[in-house]
Amino acid sequence: MSLKVIACGPLCLLQDGGRKGWQHLGVSPGGPVDKQAAAWANRLLGNMPGVPLLEIALGGVVLEVQADTWLALTGADVPATLDGEPLPGWSRFRARVGQRLKLGFARAGQRAYLATAGGFHAQSILGSIATQTREKLGGIGGNGQPLQADDLLECAAHGEGFTLGASVPWPYRPDYCETPILRVLPGPDAFSEEQRQAFFEQRWQISPQSDRMGVRLRGEALSAPRRQWSLGIVEGAIQVPPDGQPIVLLADRQTMGGYPLLGVLHPLDIGRLAQCPAHSDVRFVAASVEQAQADLRAFLRFFSG
Repeated sequence: MSLKVIACGPLCLLQDGGRKGWQHLGVSPGGPVDKQAAAWANRLLGNMPGVPLLEIALGGVVLEVQADTWLALTGADVPATLDGEPLPGWSRFRARVGQRLKLGFARAGQRAYLATAGGFHAQSILGSIATQTREKLGGIGGNGQPLQADDLLECAAHGEGFTLGASVPWPYRPDYCETPILRVLPGPDAFSEEQRQAFFEQRWQISPQSDRMGVRLRGEALSAPRRQWSLGIVEGAIQVPPDGQPIVLLADRQTMGGYPLLGVLHPLDIGRLAQCPAHSDVRFVAASVEQAQADLRAFLRFFSG
């Protein structure tokens, strides 16, 4: 079976757990930028984490259902209807052949996640279908192209998979209208205590020049120490280039970098940052590696359960 794309928004990408094991050759992992929202979408349908789903930037999508199935929608607050009937966010719902799912433009947040029971199917490239537009990898055609009108999203028929809908309990749903306070782990480079305090004490604004590669911050410029060598880059790394305006790297990041690293965003806060719209504010606080490890273990236990 399949979902037919009738209309497509600014950037709709097939994503899965990411392209692992290739960073030593310069291939970034990709995958969803908001891993928590993506994990909830799959969990609502009984899918394992990393099962392929659709990442929808901003909204503006219309899909036609071509066989009975169950879908789940999480992430950004997009007005959603199925044949004109409103759908709740962060929920799973039955979709029957011939129905049309319409997603309007986001009222809060930046990216919505649409999952189907059993996941979407596409050709695997380097062990993943994750769409990486810069490197031209993954997606429906394996060439890194975003979805377009008339594309077919292949998936299995699961019309009888569930008897009732279900929703994520409200305490686990982020409020995308609030100014987030994000946790930062210490980095490898020796920033002065004055510059570290300057980073944590001010509100930073999200630059419009942000994308899946990284979120650029705007504020009072920092002064970074000099570094003469490059090193491997992880998701959430906070680089400080010569202009003093930090960049927080996301799923489509480069694999090596030479800018000094002030710290690394807590793995479970990366998705919240990726949901912040341009010109919104964000703040940061210092956190410990030990607490981040404990949080991440609990997250992985829950979603692999």
